[in-house]
Amino acid sequence: RRNCRGNPNCLVGIGEHVWLGEIDENSFHNIDDPNCERRKKNAFVGLTNLGATCYVNTFLQMWFLNLELRQALYLCPSEYAAREGILKDKGKEVVTADQPHRGTAGRGQSLFVFGTEQSKGELGWERKAPRWDAQEFSKLFMSLLEDTLSKQKNPDVRNIVQKQFCGEYAYVTVCNQCGRESKLMSKFYELELNIQGHKQLTDCITEFLKEEKLEGDNRYFCETCQSKQNATRKIRLLSLPCTLNLQLMRFVFDRQTGHKKKLNTYIGFSELLDMEPFMEQKNGVYVYELSAVLIHRGVSAYSGHYIAHVKDPQTGEWYKFNDEDIEKMEGKKLQLGIEEDLAEPSKSQTRKPKCGKGTHCSRNAYMLVYRLQSREKSLTIEVPAFLQELVERDNCKFEEWCNEMAEMRKQSVARGKIKHEEVKELYKRLPAEAGSPYDFISLEWLQKWLDESTPPKPIDNTACLCSHGKLHPDKIPIMKRISEYVADFFYRRYGGGPRLNVKALCKDCVVERCRILRLKNQLNEDYKTVTNLLKVTVKGNDGFWVGKTSLRSWRQMALEQLNEQDEDAEHSNGKMNGNAQNKDESNEEKREEEEELNFNEDIVCPHGDLCISENDRRVVSKEAWEKLKQYFPKAPEFPNNKECCSQCKILEREGEENEALHKMMASEQKTSLQNLFHDKCRPCLGSWPQETDELYIVSQFFVEEWRKFVRRPTRCSPVSSVGNSVLLCPHGGLMFTYASMTKEDSKLIALIWPSEWERIQKLFVVDHVIKITRTQAAPEGTAYASEPQLCPECREGLLCQQQRDLREYTQATIYIHKVMKDAAPELNVSSSEAEEEREENKPEGEQDPDFNQTNGGAKRQKISPQGYVTYQKQGIRRSTRHRKVRGEKALLVSANQTLKELKIQIMHAFSVAPFDQNLSIDGRILSDDTATLGSLGVIPESVILLKADEPIADYAAMDDVMQVCMPEEGFKGTGLLGH
Repeated sequence: RRNCRGNPNCLVGIGEHVWLGEIDENSFHNIDDPNCERRKKNAFVGLTNLGATCYVNTFLQMWFLNLELRQALYLCPSEYAAREGILKDKGKEVVTADQPHRGTAGRGQSLFVFGTEQSKGELGWERKAPRWDAQEFSKLFMSLLEDTLSKQKNPDVRNIVQKQFCGEYAYVTVCNQCGRESKLMSKFYELELNIQGHKQLTDCITEFLKEEKLEGDNRYFCETCQSKQNATRKIRLLSLPCTLNLQLMRFVFDRQTGHKKKLNTYIGFSELLDMEPFMEQKNGVYVYELSAVLIHRGVSAYSGHYIAHVKDPQTGEWYKFNDEDIEKMEGKKLQLGIEEDLAEPSKSQTRKPKCGKGTHCSRNAYMLVYRLQSREKSLTIEVPAFLQELVERDNCKFEEWCNEMAEMRKQSVARGKIKHEEVKELYKRLPAEAGSPYDFISLEWLQKWLDESTPPKPIDNTACLCSHGKLHPDKIPIMKRISEYVADFFYRRYGGGPRLNVKALCKDCVVERCRILRLKNQLNEDYKTVTNLLKVTVKGNDGFWVGKTSLRSWRQMALEQLNEQDEDAEHSNGKMNGNAQNKDESNEEKREEEEELNFNEDIVCPHGDLCISENDRRVVSKEAWEKLKQYFPKAPEFPNNKECCSQCKILEREGEENEALHKMMASEQKTSLQNLFHDKCRPCLGSWPQETDELYIVSQFFVEEWRKFVRRPTRCSPVSSVGNSVLLCPHGGLMFTYASMTKEDSKLIALIWPSEWERIQKLFVVDHVIKITRTQAAPEGTAYASEPQLCPECREGLLCQQQRDLREYTQATIYIHKVMKDAAPELNVSSSEAEEEREENKPEGEQDPDFNQTNGGAKRQKISPQGYVTYQKQGIRRSTRHRKVRGEKALLVSANQTLKELKIQIMHAFSVAPFDQNLSIDGRILSDDTATLGSLGVIPESVILLKADEPIADYAAMDDVMQVCMPEEGFKGTGLLGH
């Protein structure tokens, strides 16, 4: 049932259903049963996943079931363990709770002993090391363990890693000419087998041992022949360890995408593996049985989850280790089951091959572990006394914690039952009986009181008070009327206030509300009356002027005015209760209210008199005006015989005269400077006109503003001065060179003919005269001088500032041009030059009129003491717009971005790995990966050349580079690092 929001007597549906009837004891607490964490009888202890550590857990759980390794770790002397993890403090042993052993061997001891003896069903461990992939972790851990145990005196402990995991093979090279053999001996802890193109494990081992021919450029230098000869090279297995680790290379580097990928192909393997056919010597026992399968679930190399299937050598039963969860397989058989389902199935998935008895197929197995078959009885593990003591201590703490949690649950249930009965009793007495004293209380507070999750706060009724300090009638819908008995209980226990009893309702606010309602009803009648009166034609001088806008919305304005008092009351109530708006909001509202016109103010001119526009007002009868005055007593009154504002009439006449004057000025200036207005027959510095030896300069901004005025003289202000100071430095010198004014700075200036300059001086105020003069003819070319002269210091400062701006950009566009092998680079510069050639080769009539290009040669210009001069090739206009060419892509970059980050962008755009990228700009090689693009001189619109090397076939090197290029944060929760 829902609560009746507008009824203060309705107390149903406010949260009471939680407390009525019987309540489950578990709802009185949020404490889980600690016995749920107990280890099941004859079961192993799981390992907590600390976030992307499932690959670590699978290896630890696999090594845990290697009895020889576990026994060797247990045999580490207690003095060693004490030195590693047990601290001595004033003669008393203090064992660190979470990590009793700090070394590699010590941590292995604690993990293995707690895995079998701990009462708790889950074991946590501390992760302080960086993330690796699964193969890297396996190799690193074995190396550290071997190095640690090599310091032990007991040979069974010192040599356990070599005895269990270490084998030996030889790289054998045979000369085809003389038959000489050269051997390179090497130890291995696991065999890395390529699975691409294979279906069976034995095929992978055969490829690993196959011969390789050394011919051509790859010939072998034979010491017997003393020359390079054709040869064969292969691997010969000399000895195998007791535990044979076979690493299936499922994760390979994809050259096209530049990332690792996973090979989800099925590989078949048997429970018994006979390695005798692959051995150099055939006289040993080399039959192995499957003991563990490590699984990676997921289609990608950068995401997924790791699981281990391990066989218990003591019972012969298979277990599935999935972090904290450990499941015993039925029937002492390996059951891969759901581990072979891909997370993202695709249509191209191959069907699972049929497997015979004693064989299995997997597309997710990445490591197979085989143990040498033995007729000896399984090893009996003895736990040292000091480790057993650690386990007992931890189990005692676990039991204490269980008892503590159980007691807390018991106390919470007892408190919950007491409150349950209390709330049920209070809710029964909550309704106020007829004729009995009562209190008003907030519905929101009552709901929080019935909500167990949030403890009630002191009662706060201030938000429900009016400006008179009593209960506001509009707040009744959010209040509830309760009995005085329950109200007394609430205020005694929770405090707060003020109390709102039977006399709390504000009578003044109720009377005001009734008055407003009556006026609103009367307003509808008056609106009909005024509407009818407006239809009557007013004769004589008995009418009044009223604004048309005011007449259209007078009822709405009257209604808002009636509500003002009520709104002001609520606003003042908010201030009294501490809920006033801040000063900025209050000031903004005040400004908006001032901007809104009151009734009939839309026909008031700025001088406070009647406006001159008769289109904005109309005459209404005296009867209609009197009705309107009842609602707007302060409205400005204008009889229909009142004259308009005299000042506005004068301003109107002056405005008409000014418009006429501006039109005349615009017409005269346009006639005098017609070519400048239409931008026709303009002189060009790139091709100096022969008919004059001097040209004048004005700012392009002045020309554009003047053209706006001429086009729209009634809307735009007239231009009175030229304003050439913007082209000069503070010292009065010119800021532009001759060369820059013909190129990049040409858009900032406008060239003026001498005849036009004479007319400009008559029409406008000229602050500074800027002139370019062709002074003399030299053998090298024509010399030009400027008045005023160039200011070299300020010009240099301007260029430096422009360069700084180019090196402090964000999200700018640059272009990467990939140079194809044996092909000339098609640079943007080349496209510009091609454009220039097209411009030069045009017929004379089709050339750009702004530049009037000629086929003349380059003319040098020299510097003279009177001003600046430069030398430039005439007749060429360089395009500033970049034109993309084939093999080029645009990238968005920032100046503070490093070259390494740019290479990663290029890798995604061109599928070229960062180490295969050779970048250059303007002939400079870009090689410092840590340098920023700004420091390397890469500016917006730059073109960077990309030359790609041939991809390398060394997958290990690819992996190393990818680890360097990709940020570590990108591996969180993905890839070979776990799920």
